[in-house]
Amino acid sequence: MDDVSALLSLADRMLWVTALVAAPVLLASLVVGLAVGVIQAATSVNEQTLTFVPKLAVTALVLVLFGGSMMALVGDFTEEIFAQIANVSHMESSPT
Repeated sequence: MDDVSALLSLADRMLWVTALVAAPVLLASLVVGLAVGVIQAATSVNEQTLTFVPKLAVTALVLVLFGGSMMALVGDFTEEIFAQIANVSHMESSPT
């Protein structure tokens, strides 16, 4: 039962890491898309490329600003996974 709880804990942590890595990019893109949409609705300009370019620019800016911390978070999680794999394989190979 301990293996199942460890696996569920790891899956829970994986979902949190995924959410923390994706949230800055998604929120920035959402805010810019909403702002451009409001401006387009107010001016009656219905050009599809007007929403794409600002979203692309903001996504690139967010990745430049927060990309290092995002990769550090993913790297730490990856190290934790490999450490747990090593512990499980070490425990299985030891004589009882």
